[in-house]
Amino acid sequence: MRFLDMGRFSNFLRGTFWVLLISSIAACASSKQYSLTEVMVAEDGYAIHGYDPVSYFTDGEPSKGSEEFSYEWKEATWLFSSAEHRDLFKESPEKYAPQYGGWCAYGAAGGYAADVDPLESWTIHDDKLYLNYDKSVSKKWNKDIPGYLEKADEKWPKLNEELQEGTAKVYWK
Repeated sequence: MRFLDMGRFSNFLRGTFWVLLISSIAACASSKQYSLTEVMVAEDGYAIHGYDPVSYFTDGEPSKGSEEFSYEWKEATWLFSSAEHRDLFKESPEKYAPQYGGWCAYGAAGGYAADVDPLESWTIHDDKLYLNYDKSVSKKWNKDIPGYLEKADEKWPKLNEELQEGTAKVYWK
């Protein structure tokens, strides 16, 4: 009958654990490539995950854009569902672009940048588009939009600077 040397086996397991852990972390870190700029550009390479910012206003709901109707603005590629939407945006991007560069508005109020869910977590308030991380964050945001706007407006200049320097605290999905 053979007996397992538990000391050697334990060392083997510890070594294997660390190799697997480090490889997993490296894989996760490299699996998502994001641009840390004023406008949130995720791994898909598009502003606000490729949603058409004009559609929130004209259609009352978000729609996916198409590469056929793209436009470069603020170092980001914006997609639109039609040439008409693209042209409206070109004429007045500040009117249609989400506030805080498309980063989570609630996060901006907290002084950090966070990814967004542009399909489920958005609000139009005073003719401005705000995106949030997810539905639960949107519920918090909607309870005191004016209060959060005051905080976000105060913290956004510094956060925007940190984003452009690459030093911002960022939360990705």
